[in-house]
Amino acid sequence: MADKKRGYHHGNLRQALVEAAIGLIEEKGPQGWTLSEAAKSAGVTPAAVYRHFAGREDLLAEIAKQGYEVFADLMEFAYAKGEGSALSAFESTGRAYLAFARKYPGHYQAMFESGININRDPELAAVAGRAGAVLEKAAERLSERIPPEKRPPPQMFSAHVWAMSHGVVELFARGAPGTRSPFPPEDLLETGIGIYLRGLGLIGPDE
Repeated sequence: MADKKRGYHHGNLRQALVEAAIGLIEEKGPQGWTLSEAAKSAGVTPAAVYRHFAGREDLLAEIAKQGYEVFADLMEFAYAKGEGSALSAFESTGRAYLAFARKYPGHYQAMFESGININRDPELAAVAGRAGAVLEKAAERLSERIPPEKRPPPQMFSAHVWAMSHGVVELFARGAPGTRSPFPPEDLLETGIGIYLRGLGLIGPDE
């Protein structure tokens, strides 16, 4: 507690509150904590919170924004790492989703499970859009091999794969009780993506 108070006196209260709230989210879920609990964890009075955040939703939005910044960077890195082929780049972004959810569970829940509207703040909307654009870019590149008139919109199948990734995370990658799978989440996602892309005619039967 003394260390957190010392950080506040050095002007780091805003980030101290963010980190305190992230810990509470990981422990209690995105809706299971209060501003008073975040203030107590950061070592300050509840009134001090309002120097930096208008309320609980404002604090959640800041956590989501910071999470999307990390997420977008990770997605861009994953895309570049897999750019040897269109398929590997696309699959790499899916695996990056799982990796992010595991490593940053508090941010992940603030981003996708708190009910925060990404359009409430222009900066939040912009960084969330940057993350989504990476997957769309990977999808567009993957679809270049089929004729334009038969090519599905990349926004459509990138959204489908995003939803598939989210489902694997929610059911199997974050330790939800009663949902243990005999297969690693990465394998579930990769085979699911393969089946989906073959159905769209985006990859051949042997890829």
